[in-house]
Amino acid sequence: MRITFLGTGDAGGVPLYGCDCSACTRARAVADFRRRPCTALVEAGDTRILLDAGLTDLTERFPPGSLSAIVLTHFHPDHVQGLFHLRWGIGPSIPVFAPPDTEGCADLYKNHGLLEFRRLSKFELVTIGNLVLTPLPLNHSKATFGYAIEETDGQRFAYLTDTAGLPPPTEAFLKKWRPASFALDCSYPPQSDLPRNHNDLTLALAIAETLAPARVWLTHVSHELDAWMLKNIGNLPPHMAVAYDSQVVSDAGFVQQC
Repeated sequence: MRITFLGTGDAGGVPLYGCDCSACTRARAVADFRRRPCTALVEAGDTRILLDAGLTDLTERFPPGSLSAIVLTHFHPDHVQGLFHLRWGIGPSIPVFAPPDTEGCADLYKNHGLLEFRRLSKFELVTIGNLVLTPLPLNHSKATFGYAIEETDGQRFAYLTDTAGLPPPTEAFLKKWRPASFALDCSYPPQSDLPRNHNDLTLALAIAETLAPARVWLTHVSHELDAWMLKNIGNLPPHMAVAYDSQVVSDAGFVQQC
């Protein structure tokens, strides 16, 4: 299994419009430090699944027929905005799996074009090519799923973004399922108050300690966390890293995409 973090930013991205903090200043100067909307690509053999669709250039990145499916965590705009252009394309329909949100986002359901929306249910497995996904409910302001993803050869990876902590049933499932690695929402540096909708680093560390995977990649990162990390380099456990845009990870470890 191969995972590419196409985007690792929160809704505002990095650099944040109008902000001159150390992280935003660095990102404007060096493109490698920019963070686009949180999106990932999971590949296993000839199966290619896009996790979320927040990138607005999907039509340029993915030629017709190159995606097996799109799987949405939820319908907030920064996770679906790329669909608004993609839907008007010509060619075979694209399956779009999503949580049971009756409102969706704007008119995507009504004017879906070549998008074929399919509703998922929590903890009910769905097979897409060489991958089996289990939708896991998360704590967020909209109906939101994380995903336990297993390849046919047994490799396991979980994608858990847009959540503040984990619901007890999801935590119990993951403790039993035991993913080798996972991507985890961590939008903020340590906060004095319990965060809502997104993990801060304190919550992310607690989740990682409870589930004890071999590797954790932090994603859905804000400029605030990036700025904090600049002052606290080396403060993460050795098995945890902040993901960055275009990073590719696999069982072999970290690989920089060309």
